[in-house]
Amino acid sequence: MSTTDEVEAAVAAAFREEWAQVVATLIRVTGDWDLAEECAQDAFAQALQRWRRDGVPGRPGAWLTTTARNRALDVLRREAVGARKLREAAVLARDGEPYDPFDPYDPFGEGGEGDGSGVTDDRLRLVFTCCHPALPVEARVALTLRTLAGLTTAEIARAFLVPEATMAQRLVRAKRKIRNAGIPYRVPPAHLLPERTTGVLGVLYLLFNEGYAATAGDGLMRAGLCAEAIRLARLLARLMPDEPEVVGLLALLLLHDARRDARVDRAGDLVTLEDQDRTAWDRAEIDEGTALLDGALRRGRPGPYQIQAAIAACHATAPAAADTDWADIAGLYGELQRYLPSAVVRLNRAVAVGMAEGGEAGLALVAELAAEDDLTGYHLLPATRADLLRRMGRVREAAESYARALELTENAAERRFLAKRLAECRSA
Repeated sequence: MSTTDEVEAAVAAAFREEWAQVVATLIRVTGDWDLAEECAQDAFAQALQRWRRDGVPGRPGAWLTTTARNRALDVLRREAVGARKLREAAVLARDGEPYDPFDPYDPFGEGGEGDGSGVTDDRLRLVFTCCHPALPVEARVALTLRTLAGLTTAEIARAFLVPEATMAQRLVRAKRKIRNAGIPYRVPPAHLLPERTTGVLGVLYLLFNEGYAATAGDGLMRAGLCAEAIRLARLLARLMPDEPEVVGLLALLLLHDARRDARVDRAGDLVTLEDQDRTAWDRAEIDEGTALLDGALRRGRPGPYQIQAAIAACHATAPAAADTDWADIAGLYGELQRYLPSAVVRLNRAVAVGMAEGGEAGLALVAELAAEDDLTGYHLLPATRADLLRRMGRVREAAESYARALELTENAAERRFLAKRLAECRSA
């Protein structure tokens, strides 16, 4: 028998590590997205009760998949949803043996369904299914973040800067479209890959971002999401090695991930880029990321992920914070705006301009963004203004902006950082 705290910790860890595999497997087996999520959630709820009594199993993922699959079978039988689906699902039962999604003898495990794509990973198949061109791009990304990463509708809504109700409607419409259009659960043949590439890259990018700076929760990062995004990006790069944007995305993720261990201190508090211990950065990841970026750029087809990787490389290769080439970074953000004319990109450029040309120049760009209301409710807008004001010694104004940023963020690590900055400004 395990203690409540041990079980809750084990279930939380299993959710981070196993949710995507469990849901992806159930979607492939049942063809029903809502049923897959419902049964996966039920399996995790059962784990809280049964693991407390029986102990945490040796293979939590296999236990959860078996439990969720059995629940799905019960629902399918009860609702009489077709003999074919039942036969497909029954293959996984194998005379009552525990299901292992990594079992090499399982015809529906990592070996896939033999569609000839060369992709044998259920989760990457799920990404391509979500990214069907029949779906709007934002719906593709949102649906995959909900299903693959287990993000809540509220978390996805915050990532897209839209109301939660709006995002809920998008998710419902996307699932209905997949069901009604009979969109297959598979990676398309090679000649159809390009039409889905934009959505797939967007999914992996946002998946990593949620892991790198969690929307909510106690910790700044969700390392499992970062690792999963990098793993899928590697698979995609092997599938499409001649696509420079695919390689550029992998480079970008590696260059950011290289700084992971230095981004928080022992107490779990945020450490800004300029204050990080650069000896703690992962040099192997930096070297791999810069080599991938160089190879992608040599193809002469630049794109937004390659440009963002170039920005990350400027930071990663600077020996010290004072050596950062902010003018170069500002120029790269200006180039990035041609591909992604978003308010967030403009905000990042404002930071770089403020560091390269002085705080007043950066503040002017921030003021333009504030007047347009595109980033209303986005905590990094007042946080950026606050940091520029603090650097200029205008601490009273900075304190007002830090207080506003603190109201808008739900991540505990970021809240502690902003509260600390606020206290420093108020006491100055």
